[in-house]
Amino acid sequence: MVALVIPFLDAAARELLQPPGRPRIDFTQPRGEPALVLVDSVSWRIFKNPVALFVGGVAAVILELAEPAVRTGVWEHTSFRSDPVRRLRHTGLAAMVTVYGARSVAAAMIEGVVRRHDTVTGTTPAGEAYHANDVRLLTWVQATAGFGFAEAYSRYVRPLAHEELDRLYAEAAPTAWLYGALDVPTSEAELQALFHAMRDRLEPSPIVFEFLDIMRAAPVLPAVVRPFQRLLVRAAVEITPGWVRERLGLTADHGLRPWQAALVRRAGALADRILLHSSPAVQACLRLGLPADYLYRAEMPGRA
Repeated sequence: MVALVIPFLDAAARELLQPPGRPRIDFTQPRGEPALVLVDSVSWRIFKNPVALFVGGVAAVILELAEPAVRTGVWEHTSFRSDPVRRLRHTGLAAMVTVYGARSVAAAMIEGVVRRHDTVTGTTPAGEAYHANDVRLLTWVQATAGFGFAEAYSRYVRPLAHEELDRLYAEAAPTAWLYGALDVPTSEAELQALFHAMRDRLEPSPIVFEFLDIMRAAPVLPAVVRPFQRLLVRAAVEITPGWVRERLGLTADHGLRPWQAALVRRAGALADRILLHSSPAVQACLRLGLPADYLYRAEMPGRA
C-alpha cells in the first residue's frame, strides 16, 4: 500500500516546488552552497516530515489568527479565503527555501518577503493600527511556526528531548531575525515566556473556525490521501495549548479521540521513513554532495 502511495506523494512534492505564479526553485543548485540552517540541524530532520509540516503549519496559523493584528493582516491581505491552495503552496515553498534552500536563494527570497510586508498596513476592527513588519507581530508569527512544527513532530513522529527543543529554537533564530523577528525565542523557556506574555492579547474570532473549515475542504493533499486531511486538521487543534483552545472556543470535539491520535502517530512515523526524491530535503542533500537518504539514516542530532 505504501509503495502505491509514494508516486502520488512525490508528485505533490514536485507541485510544491512549482506553485503557479512563482519561478521554480531548484534545491540542487548552486552545487555545494550551504543553507541558512546547517545540514546537521534539528530543523533539517523535522521539516522533511510532511505530516509534521501539515499539522504544525495549521496549529501555527490557529495561534496567529488568535492575535487580532496578525489575524486582520492575514485575512485582509492574503488569498487564504479566495485561493487557499495557492496560498498554502507559496507558504510551504517559503518554509522549504528558508530551511533547505541555498543561502543566496533563501536570502533573496526573504528580502522579497520583507519588502512585500512593508506595504501591508491597516486597522483592526477594534481600531488598532498594524504594520506587517512590526517586530512584535513578526516575532509572534515566527515563534508560533517554530512551536507548531516542533510540537507536531514531538507529538506525532518522535518525542523531542528538552535539549533538542532548545537547539531547534536557537538554530532557527538567525533566519527569523532576517525576517525582522528580532525578539524571537531562542529556547523552550523563552517560548513559554512569550506565550505567557501574549495571554491577554489572544482572543476568539469566527475567522479561526472559517480557517479550519477551509483547511478541511481545500484539496491540499494528494487525492489518494485526502480523506486523511480532516484528521490532520484535528491533530493540529489537539496540539494547540489547552488555554488557547479554551479561549478560542475550540472544544474537545474539534480535537482527536485516542484512536485517532494513535493513527496520526503511525502516519507520522511512517512519513519519517518515506524518501521522496522530489522533496526539498532530499534535493538539498544532493546539492551538498550527501546521499539522498542522508536524513533518513543518520541519527537525530543530540541522540545516541
